[in-house]
Amino acid sequence: MKNFNIFLAVIGGVVIGAAAGLLFAPEKGETTRENIKSFLRKKGICPASDEKLDAIVDEIELELKK
Repeated sequence: MKNFNIFLAVIGGVVIGAAAGLLFAPEKGETTRENIKSFLRKKGICPASDEKLDAIVDEIELELKK
């Protein structure tokens, strides 16, 4: 079970790191948000609606601004 928790932590770190890289990229905010959505979908994070996906992107953005 401990190895599984470590694996989840690594995967979470990869997703957050990729999102941070995208957020600090020199692109327009709208383009960056679309890139994050696309990345999350490719990684299998596909909420049922775009509103839920927007909420995830907003949460990532808020965490990175702290």
